[in-house]
Order: sequence, then C-alpha cells, then structure tokens
Amino acid sequence: MRLFLILSLLVFNVEAKVKTEVATLAGGCFWGMEEIIREIPGVISTQVGYTGGKSKNATYIEVKTGQTGHAESVKIEFDPTKLSYETLLEWFFRMHNPTTKNQQGNDIGSQYRSAIFYNSETQRAVAQKIIERVDKSGVWKKPIVTEVVPATDWWDAEDYHQDYLKKNPGGYTCHFVRDVKF
Repeated sequence: MRLFLILSLLVFNVEAKVKTEVATLAGGCFWGMEEIIREIPGVISTQVGYTGGKSKNATYIEVKTGQTGHAESVKIEFDPTKLSYETLLEWFFRMHNPTTKNQQGNDIGSQYRSAIFYNSETQRAVAQKIIERVDKSGVWKKPIVTEVVPATDWWDAEDYHQDYLKKNPGGYTCHFVRDVKF
C-alpha cells in the first residue's frame, strides 16, 4: 500500500507539471509590451532582451544605436492549455502598430521594429495565418510589415529594464490594447 501511494504521488507530480511554450515578440519599446503581456491569462513569465541581430552579448548601449540589428523584444513563457499561440499573437497585433516599419510612437529605429521570432515551424505557420487574417480584417489601413523570422540568440536586457513599468509606474510607453477583432 505504501509503495502504491508513493508511486501515485510520483505520477501525479509528473502529470501536474505544465508543458510550457516560449514566444519571442518585438513591437517597439519592450517596456510597454512586457507590461501588457504579463497580464494576459496563461502567461507564466516575461523577460525583456535583445534578439535578431549580429553582435554577441548585446547591451542596451549598443542596441539603442540601431547598428546591431537587434530588436527590443519580449520572451514569453506561456501555458498553451490556457493561452494558445494564436491568441497571444492576436494580443500582439492589438497592442502595437504593425504597419510602421522600424517605429512605434516616438521610438524610431530598427531596434523598434515589429517582428515575430518563431521557435518552430508550427509557430511560423500560425504567425503567417494571423498576419493574413489581420491584414484582411481592415483594422489597420496599411499593410502589415511585421517580420516573421527564426528565433536567434537571445541576450537578456539589463536588470533595470526588467519589469520596468512595474518598478516605475507612469513611465513612458506607447503601447495600449486596441478594442478590435480580427
């Protein structure tokens, strides 16, 4: 009986562990993106950082020049049983303007571009499907310019950027969720 109980607990603990997915999105300044994304039901954690560029160990001092090719991005760990990748991308296309190349609000430069860095062929296909749907919806009057590219090396942003708007309520952001359907 005791062995059965121990085995049952082990099986329960293995089944209780949630398999998570990771999404990497860029849509302008990562502060505002992270602030909205962390509140989406099903999101487990967020991390801001730099990806999509050529330099190793990217830092804000380098990335802000626009010369490294990196985008300010948010890495999102989420529970796919509570939040689908498709739904996450719908949020993404409601929280930033995906029709302005290398710009969100007052932030201008390739580091502020709109990009989906996919981690699997499934994520790539879903991203393309959502972009087509968003374009056809007519919500945005110009064509979507969001890049859909493979995920590359990731560099965590400096500690002061992590959870920035939580630490600095009322700080700068150009992000907000639009009440639209695609």
